[in-house]
Amino acid sequence: MIAYVFLGLSLLIGGILAVRWFAGADPKTLARVARVVLGLVAVVGLILFLASGQLGLAVMAIGALLPMLLRWRTLARLARTTGGPRPGQESTIETRFLRMSLDHDTGVMTGIVLEGVHRGRGLHELHQANLLDLLRECRVADAESASVLEAYLDRTQQEDWRQAAGETGEGRAAGEGGAASPSAAMTRNEAYRVLGLEEGAGVDAIKAAHRRLMRQLHPDHGGSTWIAAKINQAKDLLLKS
Repeated sequence: MIAYVFLGLSLLIGGILAVRWFAGADPKTLARVARVVLGLVAVVGLILFLASGQLGLAVMAIGALLPMLLRWRTLARLARTTGGPRPGQESTIETRFLRMSLDHDTGVMTGIVLEGVHRGRGLHELHQANLLDLLRECRVADAESASVLEAYLDRTQQEDWRQAAGETGEGRAAGEGGAASPSAAMTRNEAYRVLGLEEGAGVDAIKAAHRRLMRQLHPDHGGSTWIAAKINQAKDLLLKS
């Protein structure tokens, strides 16, 4: 009797886990917890079966659970690829001078300087005068970096930086035109980073991430034409068959 109860509970637990996978539970956390739970269930179950002298049912239970364990990674990946944007996602775009990150949940943009006098420092550590010096350097050496830095300044310092630099919105638009299209080919790994997705993300997740990023980083919402083009490039690459 105990063996039958255990077998029923095992199947019930498996069914609950499967439902949770497809309900959008975080796959990494779920995988860690479920591995521990299933391991404990297997050990306790085997002891109960052996104690009751029903070794045959123990073999049947192991046979029922083994395919589930073998398909664990496949099911977890399926749950991840069919879901939409998840909390904690972060997009990363890298240019010659900057590595920029955007938190999908808060819309906060951060950056690290990769080249020049301030190499290795975060943009949030730099005073406005330093940022404007960096911007001038980027405009001379790398238009893509300049476009991204302008977007960062617009989001973090409003129009104050333009007044300090003696610029107008029209001046920015004219200077940005040459960087509207990404100049280099993009790899699939880079495309996933741009959209803030894990490798193997499904079509729905790619489209959802693209929509979210365009709402946050479109030129009309504090982004830039170059960033928007980069996001579109990432989506188009990943959706290719």
